[in-house]
Amino acid sequence: MKHKTSTKDLQLSSNERLFIESGSVFKPKNYKNFKPQGNKIYTFHAGFKKKYDDLLIIIFDSLVNVECVYSKTSTPSAPIIWDKKHNNGKCKALIVNSGNANAHTGKKGIEIIKHYSNILSKKIKCKKNEILISSTGIIGEIFDPKIIINQINKLHFKDTTHILDAAKAIMTTDTYPKTSVHKLLIDNEIINIYGFAKGSGMIQPNMGTMLAYIFIECKISNLNLKKLLKKNLNSTFNSISVDGDTSTSDTLMLFSLNKKNINLKKQKNFKILSAAIYDIMFNLSQQVIKDGEGLSKLIQANVFKAKSKNQANNIAFSIINSALVKTAIAGQDANWGRIIMAIGKSFEKVNQNKITISFGKNIVCTKGAIYKKIDLKKINRYIKNKIIKINVNLGIGNCSSTAYGNDLNYKYIKINADYRS
Repeated sequence: MKHKTSTKDLQLSSNERLFIESGSVFKPKNYKNFKPQGNKIYTFHAGFKKKYDDLLIIIFDSLVNVECVYSKTSTPSAPIIWDKKHNNGKCKALIVNSGNANAHTGKKGIEIIKHYSNILSKKIKCKKNEILISSTGIIGEIFDPKIIINQINKLHFKDTTHILDAAKAIMTTDTYPKTSVHKLLIDNEIINIYGFAKGSGMIQPNMGTMLAYIFIECKISNLNLKKLLKKNLNSTFNSISVDGDTSTSDTLMLFSLNKKNINLKKQKNFKILSAAIYDIMFNLSQQVIKDGEGLSKLIQANVFKAKSKNQANNIAFSIINSALVKTAIAGQDANWGRIIMAIGKSFEKVNQNKITISFGKNIVCTKGAIYKKIDLKKINRYIKNKIIKINVNLGIGNCSSTAYGNDLNYKYIKINADYRS
């Protein structure tokens, strides 16, 4: 099977350029790192990108349980099509490449996966449906599977590494790697939970968010893994949006590593574990949104007193996805009229005369009009902060929701105008 490839001829990609510049104002001072036992992490520079590692392979010591949530896009990538068709909740290996999304590549994209997954399955003696695949990067470009196969053949000569290197290997337009580690005690057993993610642009919820992989060092059934994902997804990864664009490739995987047995029939134990999973998922999702392409400010839209959770959620996302709201925040302009506009364009039924809007604790409008005691000096000082909280009280119910986004400025345009397509 022959494929033309131009990946080796790519110019310095956006993530490589920006990783050097480390442009995010929220870049962490320190990164969480962890070298696990029970799974072997390998990273390679395969050639999808000009510099830096761009291929991650994780091999588990034994077959593990896994549950996945995928992008709801109607144009999914070949890896998502492959995983959804073949995987049955068991996993022996994970392959992730960055720099090429293997999306909108037709039958050839599936053939590529079939080719290199077949080589790995023979090497580690597992079934092909026990290998999960993810890809991220340029859409619509075919690559030669030998790029990955050449690295698979080096596995026995390669040292294992840690989650920080894994996070770096899957970056695209990210300006920093995203990792999280949590240790908890259940039934006198120390349980490690760790994960890593990538994401900077093309971020919109309902699992069109990014790539994220979370590992729990204890034995958990697929049913309980599903429960943990369902309980914690909406308030973490599904609460963020950089640009309102849903990716073709993005995936969240939750793995149980079979290392220790804990009794999850005890409600207390399940709550402790779920809280830890939430912490990991929230931490990773916040790292993703804080690395939004070109951002200078984080926007947190809090909607209160809505008729329903769905209404609150729709309005919160309408605010953070509004280009006019984003650019106003970028320009340090507390233009609350744009927030009123964003509420209206959600098409949710509200009572204008009951709406109160504030920037932080600073009220700007109430009872259908500008706040009579508005303090412009305080508001102008507040709007210079890096994190801007927009609070909207609809006054028509008891439901609330929070969504996280970022401003929109010249740097976002430059990154995406320069990105290789």
